[in-house]
Amino acid sequence: MTESTFIHRFEPATNAGSPPLLLLHGTGGDENDLLGLGKMISPGSALLSPRGRVLEHGMPRFFRRLAEGVFDEDDVRRRALELGDFVADARKQYGIAAPVAVGFSNGANIAAALLLLKPDVLAGAILLRAMVPLSDPPKTDLLMPELGGKPILLLSGQADPIVPASNSAKLAALLSEAGARVDHKVLPAGHQLSQADVTLARNWIGSVDAKAA
Repeated sequence: MTESTFIHRFEPATNAGSPPLLLLHGTGGDENDLLGLGKMISPGSALLSPRGRVLEHGMPRFFRRLAEGVFDEDDVRRRALELGDFVADARKQYGIAAPVAVGFSNGANIAAALLLLKPDVLAGAILLRAMVPLSDPPKTDLLMPELGGKPILLLSGQADPIVPASNSAKLAALLSEAGARVDHKVLPAGHQLSQADVTLARNWIGSVDAKAA
């Protein structure tokens, strides 16, 4: 049992042509939460779904926060690197390619942090209701070269009470400036997911999976 070990679920691929997915749940979720979503977005993909290792009032999360929308950024950095180590270990254990992250809320935020801090871990990402995870992300050799060309779908809710429109727009700009190919859509929704999220994510991954795998 290593420091990077997470309680997790793994489901092997049933279609070798589909990219593996890294499923990252929201606050209070667990390793089972997004399995159904992953199967809807990319049928046949291998699914790697860890449980967040931080507890907030008994609810699993991927990193600590100080208040609603206020992150403990030192913890964000540490936990993102831990998650990156876990993914690297899981790739060896299960024999999968670099995955496309599918993250919701807190899970989307840790996926965004992983893209900024350890971008080689992921082939791309679907970020559902994500916020800027770091107020001062790296801007030099660690960030700029590796994000070049990575496909990212960012889906925001127009009526989201947790993620201000300015914040999600800032995240899209940050990732774009880092060289990622960002497709940012704002949906007529709140913080919870809608059928439109599933449809858009499925169509998007179908258009990029050959490059992401």
